This record gives sequence, structure tokens and C-alpha cells, in this order.
Amino acid sequence: MAMNNGERIVKCLELLREGLTPFAEQRFKAHFGKDWTREIRVTLKDSFKLDKGGNIIWDTQALLKAIGDSWQEVFRDTFGHNERAWVSELRTVRNDWAHEKTFSTDDTYRALDTIQLLLASISAPKQASEVGKYKQELLRNKYEEQARYEASKSLSIDGEPSAGLKSWREIVTPHPDVSSGKYIQAEFAADLSQVHRQEAEIEYQDPKEFYRRTYLTEGLRSLLSNALKRLSGQGGDPVIELQTSFGGGKTHSMLALYHLFSPNTKVPDLLGVDNLIKEAGVTLIPSVKRVVLVGQSLAPGQPDKKKDGTIVRTLWGEMAWQLGGKDAYSMIADSDKNGTSPGSKLILDLFKQYSPCLILIDEWITYIRQTYHCNDLPGGSFDANITFAQALTEAVKASKNTLLIAS
Repeated sequence: MAMNNGERIVKCLELLREGLTPFAEQRFKAHFGKDWTREIRVTLKDSFKLDKGGNIIWDTQALLKAIGDSWQEVFRDTFGHNERAWVSELRTVRNDWAHEKTFSTDDTYRALDTIQLLLASISAPKQASEVGKYKQELLRNKYEEQARYEASKSLSIDGEPSAGLKSWREIVTPHPDVSSGKYIQAEFAADLSQVHRQEAEIEYQDPKEFYRRTYLTEGLRSLLSNALKRLSGQGGDPVIELQTSFGGGKTHSMLALYHLFSPNTKVPDLLGVDNLIKEAGVTLIPSVKRVVLVGQSLAPGQPDKKKDGTIVRTLWGEMAWQLGGKDAYSMIADSDKNGTSPGSKLILDLFKQYSPCLILIDEWITYIRQTYHCNDLPGGSFDANITFAQALTEAVKASKNTLLIAS
């Protein structure tokens, strides 16, 4: 049986509760200390409930109320106006659902989109991805209904085309999703973490398809040329910060670098890269270790257990593990476990052993801001992360074939 809009709302609100609870509790503990539950009891009053273990039993309404009512005290220094507006909006959505309000498709999409935005802002990628699937399903249903409606109409065209003028359908071929009425813009938004996890659409996942559809602008050619020189040990800038407005191509540029140094890609497969190599003055693309760190996809409050059993807690632990698995991680294991920056010398030793290496850090601030005023997170404190940023750039500069690209 097809899911209705009310059911989609409640499913996604539950995903919000699941992803938001650990983050909110970390902030409450950091601000109020060991007696933080007492402060929450005052805020929630009759809605406050504890289980047998003394843990708060959160429902979505209580969680959003606790966050909203303590915003000035607890969350103001971590988040901005957008996040506060999303919390307020979702409190209204939850109340409307509880009072059995009917949700239109547009209302439902707006609610799900806000839930996904809030989850992404607190680095809850698993729940955000699940909400994204509900959004896509909702839009597909909408487009299918529209297509059926259009097909049922009797269409007529007045007038005749000019002599010799071809229909646009004879000149261009739309993407199958466009021609079928199932196009979903979100599926074609660049996401570096999805590509790294092998979960993206083919337009972004496959290096050959990506370069076939990418126009190499002067700025992008300069970035790629610099990377070829740097990772070949022939000069080039060691640290580059990408600064453009939202939608300005930062992630797309990182994807171009990621695919250029893909181990399974041959130069003839990448449109325009053969000329780029000649312009850069290198003979071939070096074999490179790639590291991908995306702020929305990493949670400082939740350790990540890898397939080989390694438990990674920090950005520097994740970087080391991606460079060389358990062996590389062991070089900075103590720093990762303690949540303290490993220092530039230790990072440089790591690069010397696993270079050439390309380090791509997207939406760095999204990760770091979650550590503000929190000193007991597995991902380290705010100061530790800022110290790591400085140590990392110093180590990259000292390693002749290591390149750091950050946004």
C-alpha cells in the first residue's frame, strides 16, 4: 500500500529525533554540566520522562521544544538564524501532524526538506540520506501524477511552424529523467561524500562521464594543472582554499580533482585531460592516495567503526585511516583516542610514508562548529580542531608532493 503524506511526515520526524538526540544531549551536557537533566526537567515540565536507567525519553516534540526554549543559552554560539528557523518550523510541522492536519504534496516536501537540512547541519548523514529517499519518492509520485494528467488531456497546437524549422526534439535529446517527467534536481547535485562512498549518480560517479559533461574553465584548468605539478613533485601551491558563493562550483572542482587522480582511470577516458597534462609539463598522472573529508558526513560526537575493526574518532584519525588503513592510523592512534591534535611533525611523517596524497576537505566549518563549547566529544574540542587545521597546513607545505584543497 502506498504511503500517504502524513505517514511520510511521521517517519521523517522519527529520523530527525534519532539523528538530533545525541547532538542535543552533547550540547546540553557541555553547557549545564552533570546536572543537565535537571535543567531539561524545568523546560519540559509534564513532558519530561526518564527510563529505568535515568535517561531522558525523548519524543520529537519534547526534543524540539527543549532545543528551541534553550536556544539563547545553549545553541546560539553553534548555529545561526537558519537552524533556529528550521527548529521553529519543525515544531509547527509536528504540532500540525499531531492535530491531524492534512498535508499537501508541497507542504510535505517542504517539511522533509527542512528535516534533511537540519540533519545535514548537525552531521547526521545516515538519517539525512534516509529523509532524502522519502523526498525523492514523493517527487516521483508527484511527477507521475502530472504525467498521467497531461496524457489524459487532448492537446492541440494552433498555427504551423516556419518552413524548414526543425522541432527542438529533432535537435536535442533530453536526459531520460527529464523526458519521462521524473527529473529530480537533488539527484544531480554534486556531493563529494556520495561519490567517495560509491553511491552517486553516474554523472558524478563515473570519471569518464563526469569529464564528458564538464567544461574545463580557465579557473578549473589552473586548479588541475597546479595539482598535477604539486603531486608530481614539480612545484605548485601546496594549500588552496576554494572561495565561491553557494553553488559556485567548489564541490564540482573537488570532484574534478578526485576523478583526475582516480586509480582506475586512463587519460584517454577523460575529455580534455591529455592537453592539460601537456600544459602542466608533466609526463603522466601520478598514483595518488586520496582523502575525502566532508563536514556534513562526519559527526564529532559519534566514533566510526571501520570494516577492519579500527575505531576512528577525529578528522585526523579519519585522514590517516583513509591514507593507509590500520597501519597509517596506528601512527596517530594516541592523538585520535585522546582527541588532541597530532602536531605537524607527526602529520608530516604520515605524508612522507603515504605520499603523493591529495586531501579534499569540503564544508570544514560545518564539522568544526559542532565542537564549540564541547570538551568531551570523541572528535576533539574546538581548540583541538583549530590546532589541527594549522598543523595540517604546515605539514602539507613541508611535503613536496602533498596537496590540500579545502572549502
